[in-house]
Amino acid sequence: MRAFLNLTWVVSLFLLVGCGSAKIGEKCDDIGQTDDCEDGAICTNEASGGICRAICTETVNCAPGHACNGVSGTNVKSCQPDQPKK
Repeated sequence: MRAFLNLTWVVSLFLLVGCGSAKIGEKCDDIGQTDDCEDGAICTNEASGGICRAICTETVNCAPGHACNGVSGTNVKSCQPDQPKK
């Protein structure tokens, strides 16, 4: 019985740690959704896959080197890294 309780505790701890929201700049899975990301962020499609980015309404809301652009399949904008000039 004691081994079962220890196993239950370990599994519960694993689930709690594994279910946290991704921070801005971290990978996410569900493009266009906010569920995978911390509050105020949305999963944005980038070349490397989904990345949590800050939600914005205009570029002045974003950090330097970022622009406020639309997120595919939504009416939401996020602060996305500026594209290198060619």
